[in-house]
Amino acid sequence: MLVTACRTLVESKCFQNFVMGVIVFTAVIMGLETSASVQAAYGPVLHMLNIVIQVIFVCELGVRLLAHGPRWGTFFRNGWNLFDFIIVAASLLPQVGAFATVARLARLLRVARLLSVSPELRLIITTMLHSIPSLGHVALLLSLLLYVYGIIGYHLFHLHDPAHWDTLGRSLLTLFQMLTLEGWIEVQQVSLQAYPWAWVYYGSYIVIAVFVVINLFIAVVLNNMENARMEHELEENKRHPRHELLARIHAVSEELAQLERILRAEQTKENTGKRE
Repeated sequence: MLVTACRTLVESKCFQNFVMGVIVFTAVIMGLETSASVQAAYGPVLHMLNIVIQVIFVCELGVRLLAHGPRWGTFFRNGWNLFDFIIVAASLLPQVGAFATVARLARLLRVARLLSVSPELRLIITTMLHSIPSLGHVALLLSLLLYVYGIIGYHLFHLHDPAHWDTLGRSLLTLFQMLTLEGWIEVQQVSLQAYPWAWVYYGSYIVIAVFVVINLFIAVVLNNMENARMEHELEENKRHPRHELLARIHAVSEELAQLERILRAEQTKENTGKRE
């Protein structure tokens, strides 16, 4: 009975909004504590509010833990639940002594719990984690491009424009700045004074590095966001009381889409044969 009540409470929208509101209120309190005048005037009040907030977080975590009963271990299999548990547990450390710095840091990290409470923010974090392997290859391509253009830029312009090209390191810094499309026109103008064809170097770099490689980063992130959204929907469907029926509906829709693709391919072949 208690487990069912806790599970219903945790899944309610009001409970989630309340926890999110407490986290936002915590962020406001942390900001006010940075003001010496506010701390001098309302220090005891802020300290009391921190205690109340800590009690709320402990109770909220306890309710969520009870909602996973009697299989308590399933609570810690979720990375976000483990993240919340560590932050709340660390913030219980005393504010004085050897653990004072850790306790203050944990209090600050309570604001980061907004990531675990908001489904949209969780989706973004999941997308970032999924994108790391693919982004590594794109970053390697970009690094190779910067290195090649850096060496070329050094040999072409270091005598005329040493402020931007006198060493390989400065050349790479200049190219990195140009990635942001900030100030590259001014750098190009200096080179054009000595080399009228310098626009070929700068134009090709902007097209390849900015318009192509940077857009690859965006494409990778968008693709992984779609995959993360599908995984999130599957997890939500598993929690649904009729998740088996939803899974069957999803499987049938996938089969229909596959049959539609096959049918279109056969129609294309028939139309090609008639034309011949």
